[in-house]
This record gives sequence, C-alpha cells and structure tokens, in this order.
Amino acid sequence: MGPDATAARSVAVLGAGSWGTALAALIARHGHRVVLWGRDAGVVEAIDARHENPHYLPGIALPDALRATTDLAAALRDADLVLVVVPSHAFTETLRALAPLRPADAGVAWATKGFEPGSGRFLHEVAGDMLGTGVPLAVVTGPSFAKEVAQGLPTALTVHSDEAAFAQLVADVLHGPAFRAYTGDDMRGAELGGAMKNVLAVATGVADGMQLGLNARAGLITRGLNEMLRLNIAIGGRPETLMGLAGLGDLVLTCTGDLSRNRRLGLALGRGQSLDDAVRDIGQVVESVQTADEVMRLASRHDVELPIAENVRDVLHGDLTPAEGLQRLLAREQKAEYPQELFP
Repeated sequence: MGPDATAARSVAVLGAGSWGTALAALIARHGHRVVLWGRDAGVVEAIDARHENPHYLPGIALPDALRATTDLAAALRDADLVLVVVPSHAFTETLRALAPLRPADAGVAWATKGFEPGSGRFLHEVAGDMLGTGVPLAVVTGPSFAKEVAQGLPTALTVHSDEAAFAQLVADVLHGPAFRAYTGDDMRGAELGGAMKNVLAVATGVADGMQLGLNARAGLITRGLNEMLRLNIAIGGRPETLMGLAGLGDLVLTCTGDLSRNRRLGLALGRGQSLDDAVRDIGQVVESVQTADEVMRLASRHDVELPIAENVRDVLHGDLTPAEGLQRLLAREQKAEYPQELFP
C-alpha cells in the first residue's frame, strides 16, 4: 500500500449485532475512527453511552472511542471504508440504502456469510449490481467467534478482493497485536466456504447431539470439506482457498465450537428438539436454515452431488429425521475418497 498503509482511517461499520460490534471495537482499538450503525436504538444507545452491547456481547467493555448511531447518513459521512456486517437476508437492503450515501472514494467490504435469499447469488455479485462498477469490493471471512474477538483473543481472518490494493487496505485496518489478517483474490471461493460451513456445522451438531462419537464428527468434517472442494471447483473457485482460513479453518471452528449457532441448532435437532423450538432458544439468526437451500440449488445447477448438505437440507425441511439421515449416509456405496478431477 505504500508509506500510509497503517494511517488512521475513518470506518463505517454497518450492523450492530455481535460480529459487527466486535469488528468495530477491534478497529477502534487499532486507532481508527469508527462509527457503528444499527437499527435498534436501545443497543446503539448502550454502545455509545455505556460502551457495552448488552444484548449481543453482555459484560464485554467496548472502546470509549467507538461511536454508534441509528443515522445511516451520519455513519457513512467522511468514511474511507465501509464494512457491512449484517445477516445475509438483510444484505441487499443494506447495500441499497448505503449506495446513494457512500462517499465517492470509499470501498465496501463485508463480513456477512451466506447467499442472497431466493436468488442464491453470491454477495459479491449483489454488491457489484447495487454499487456499480469502479467501487472496490472485498469479503472478510474465516474462523472467528465474535465474543472472542471482542475479548481480544488471538484470531486470524482472510480478506479476498479482485483488487489487491483494497484487500491490503482492509487487512491493514483489521490487523493488530492479537488479530492476523491475510489477503487473497478468490472472492467466489472465499464466500462459498463462509456460507457452506454453516450447513456442515448442523451435520456435526446433529451427530454430536445423537452421541455418535468423535470418529463420526471427524469423518463428517473431512467429508464435508470434500463437498466444499467439489462444489468450489465446479463454480470456478480455487482449491487452496478452501484449504485455508476461508474453508478448513472456518469449517473446523464452526463444527466444533459451541459458540456456533449452527452447531447448536444441530445439537438440538440431534437431541430430538424441533426446529422452531431450537431456533427460538438460540435467539439469533441461524444462517444455515436458508443457506442449505441455496447450497443445494447451486449444486443442482452444477450437477454436483453433496450427500451431507442434502441430508441437512432435508432434516431442516422436516422431510427426514436425523436418524433417517444417518442411515441414508451410511447406506451409500463405497467409493474412492477423492475423484481424480478434484486434484488433476
């Protein structure tokens, strides 16, 4: 980036949930000017005045320098960088709202994982359509629980963009003493990994809820990675992207860490709880419920077989019980672990 790569930036973070708040706090601690935008006036007031997000990150002190507002225009004013951190179902609406307010020189990055509901489009495709050509775009993804980032625990993420200089700018803003930010240029593969790992976390959660053992968990994670790799190659992504933080790293974290909402959903289903009760008990957006449908639509378009993801979709739709899904997986015919075309 040159001599000003670590210069203080003005950053607008859109979305005052747990992840948006954690990233805004991280960036503020790195000495940048940060304004956090959210819709919930009570949450915004608590962040701005009491330096805590009591709903999403209770008991964690936020930097005094972090400002919060419900005024989107005020949040975006003078921003050098816009970081969107909203659930995937709110991504298009948020991009539509920010587009006319974005400062001319501000690039847009997002830490949202998933697809556009209904269309199944990748979020970089949505952003390109909403913002037009000439706006630098980047996806921030990888293994990261918001609570641990807010607490300052060590974390590594990756920033993918078609523009190397913009990926570096975003990484420089995020990078700090306890936070490593890497860069890459495979936005499609990075987004697939961030979305699909949520579906596979449900599968491992179900297995653990059914007390199937650690062998089963490891097998599901590994075969789940195989499914990610096969679909990624079919859509034009690169295998190494999913062998890194955007794929394997995020997959392992989400499949094994009980801070994962998607894993907790699977645990509840595996113990016999209904989907509605499980989602209500979790109390936050569970991305896998809609992402499973989009992943299977994508697989169908590219004629890629994804038995684990397919089982998750069918269980989430109520077409299959977890026990029936297990039997369907175990009854599959024996085959080579990796088809030759995966790693030619």
